[in-house]
Amino acid sequence: MDKKVLRERMRKKQQQLRRRKMMKLGGYILAVILVVVFIVKGVILPITKGISGKDADKPVQVEADADKTAETKGTEDEPAAEKKEEGEAVRMPLATVSHITKASDMTAGWHEDENGKWYQNYDRTYYAGGMREIDGKTYSFDDNGYIQTGWVSDGFDDLYFNDDGSYNPEKHKTRIALTFDDGPGQYTDQLLDCLEENNAHATFFMQGINVGEWESTVQRMVDIGCEIGNHSWNHPEVTLQGLSDDQVIEQIQKTDAALEKACGQKSTVARAPYGAAGDREFQLAQKPFFMWSLDTLDWKTMSTESTVDAVMNGDLTDGSIILMHDIHEPSVQAALQIIPQLVEKGYKLMTVSELAEAKDVELQYASYADFWDSSLAKGLVAGYNGPLLESESSEESSDEGSDISDGEEDYSDGSEEEYSDEGEDYSDGSEEY
Repeated sequence: MDKKVLRERMRKKQQQLRRRKMMKLGGYILAVILVVVFIVKGVILPITKGISGKDADKPVQVEADADKTAETKGTEDEPAAEKKEEGEAVRMPLATVSHITKASDMTAGWHEDENGKWYQNYDRTYYAGGMREIDGKTYSFDDNGYIQTGWVSDGFDDLYFNDDGSYNPEKHKTRIALTFDDGPGQYTDQLLDCLEENNAHATFFMQGINVGEWESTVQRMVDIGCEIGNHSWNHPEVTLQGLSDDQVIEQIQKTDAALEKACGQKSTVARAPYGAAGDREFQLAQKPFFMWSLDTLDWKTMSTESTVDAVMNGDLTDGSIILMHDIHEPSVQAALQIIPQLVEKGYKLMTVSELAEAKDVELQYASYADFWDSSLAKGLVAGYNGPLLESESSEESSDEGSDISDGEEDYSDGSEEEYSDEGEDYSDGSEEY
């Protein structure tokens, strides 16, 4: 072989060997660098942060941008943190969120900029999109990590947060219960639309004879958080008090069976036809019975305007129970005006059971007409377990508060005539069968 060719081959071979040695050496150096970085960032920096309370790296500050909320949800490469519980704020990593645009010398804790107040953790994260307890107080954070103040909706609940962002459990909206009798009917679904749109609940005291034709409507009541009530099977004109024990039980149980078939559950509460019921009926039905504190007389006036006026200019004391009927179109049209107006004015529309719970009342087999503080203070509300109220609260309303008697005093249910044994006039707007 020619010596010149041999020397060229040997030179190329030596070059290859040198390149391999350099690559191997570079790999070693890279591995050492990675190990050092891992030790510094994974061990030394967290210890330094815990001791000094400062980030070793230059931290960045959150800048709120409502149009970029979706960007905080992460990508395939950098998914956002997931919530552990419903309503719990997410710990968002500061270093990976795209809407972070500026940096400053910042320690862990509370910080404030032109967009609001937010909280940084020691591990370079902040809270967003829910509630968190910090230093013994609960705060609500929006999707960009800033605290919220004033009224904040959490599902059905409305919670109040002070000016410093801390939750105030003592403050609540004025709570009232809308109740509708004698349905369901052809107008009830319009009413449910309005309740759902306004994040409001109501209680429906239904006649069992009507349920079969409107089973999907009853199911929808349950789906949107309304309460299922029992108003007897066919609204007997002699009232429940005019029936035998077996007949009373049949009126209640037949209706419960129809409700259970429609929506999978029995009624939780009851209202007697004309409001006429006493201890015997309570025990036979094995349910709490409900009267009302504000009678709209919608069944009598058949006037949308009159019904709206009766509610909006009526006694809406915290704990009131309002009587209406969803089988009448003028009544439902009135409700479509009343519900958004009440919500706009700051009222919270609840079911009767939700109202009882909010007032620390454990419902008994008794009669309830309201949950006013004055009634609670006078001992008129069966099952009240809350603290003793100030005596002055009893002067806020008249003595026509909750009725836990045997049901012998007032059975008007929308009629100007009180119930009498002669059975002269029991009309409350319900259809006759």
